Amino acid sequence: MKIQSNHKNINSTIQLGGSKSISNRLLILDSLFENKIKLKNLSDAEDTDLLKKALQNPNEKIVDIHHAGTAMRFLTSYLSLQNQEKILTGSERMKQRPIGILVEALKSMGISIEYLEKEGFPPLKINPSEFKTNKVQIQANTSSQYITSLLLIGSKLPNGLELELIGKITSLPYLEMTLTMLRDLGIDAKREENIITIKHKSDFKEQNFTIESDWSSASYHYSIATIADECRLEISYLFKDSLQGDRRIADIYKENFGINTEFKEEKILLTKIPNFSFPEKIELNLNDCPDIAQTIAVTCSALKIPALLTGLETLKIKETDRIVALQNELKKCGTTTKATTDSLELISFSEISEIPSIATYNDHRMAMCFAPLALVHELDIQDKDVVQKSYPNFWNDMKKLGFTLD
Repeated sequence: MKIQSNHKNINSTIQLGGSKSISNRLLILDSLFENKIKLKNLSDAEDTDLLKKALQNPNEKIVDIHHAGTAMRFLTSYLSLQNQEKILTGSERMKQRPIGILVEALKSMGISIEYLEKEGFPPLKINPSEFKTNKVQIQANTSSQYITSLLLIGSKLPNGLELELIGKITSLPYLEMTLTMLRDLGIDAKREENIITIKHKSDFKEQNFTIESDWSSASYHYSIATIADECRLEISYLFKDSLQGDRRIADIYKENFGINTEFKEEKILLTKIPNFSFPEKIELNLNDCPDIAQTIAVTCSALKIPALLTGLETLKIKETDRIVALQNELKKCGTTTKATTDSLELISFSEISEIPSIATYNDHRMAMCFAPLALVHELDIQDKDVVQKSYPNFWNDMKKLGFTLD
């Protein structure tokens, strides 16, 4: 799909769907506690739909979650509680995404799990078995989704859960988000340094939970606001005291790109700070919010601002190796980069002579983070439908903002 825009003055209102991260956690908890949580503003993302369908069909022996990485990780622990044989599988890319750290943690607790193809990777066969201990250790610098997967089932274990994180914790905001949600639902959950303790809970009262919109999805609009000449953009259901780590986007774009975020009742307003001077170089550690790294990299590319982004070690095990993917596609846009296993540096910028054709690598964020570049020059997005994974209404919202899609 070709995308372009001659409309540099952004003045609109965007209604975002509920946070995928929050929605998926709540779906697991709701199922564990017999559907007693009434959810408002549930995410319309494909990942959430896939998880919801898997939970609604408890008698299916084979559970196929396609590209949904969060669902794969959360269901690995959830299905271990069911004491019945299950096969958990996904797409070819999912079979390349490691799951061994979580599986070995569950095995150490007494759960019988087999790798059906490659050691350490899906598909998995989860055999009827029971938890023999409530204590487990896991590396602290691994994906927060492995850790969250265990935390979500902790209150349903007979003696609760005592989880020790070994080493330096990465993606701490995602863990804190999970713990805060558990406490909000009346579950005793606490973290003291690297020890997380969750107590068993048997009684659970019906309650309501309004899901905040997705800050990761909002990040693309921050990029648009930065690249546009003028901007007044309202985005609904985003809160100042957000549980989401990607809430940091508001601070990053104010300090580095001159975008002011005004928090109003159940919405935010994005405007440009008058006479803002961009820094000569941007240096950011994104260890606590790696999902917005792609957006920031593309914004820097559009403005031709050198940047060093660090704390990106988890990007290599996402839908694709996002560091390599960024390098490849930024090069098409005239940006020279240097990468390590946990960093990306934007070094120099040159003009381009042809329309960049952006590959998405089955990664929703690759399509959406590059789309704002259409304010600078026309783009071709190779797989437009990949946005269904997290932000199905993305292209409609782009039209609303004045972008032309062909």
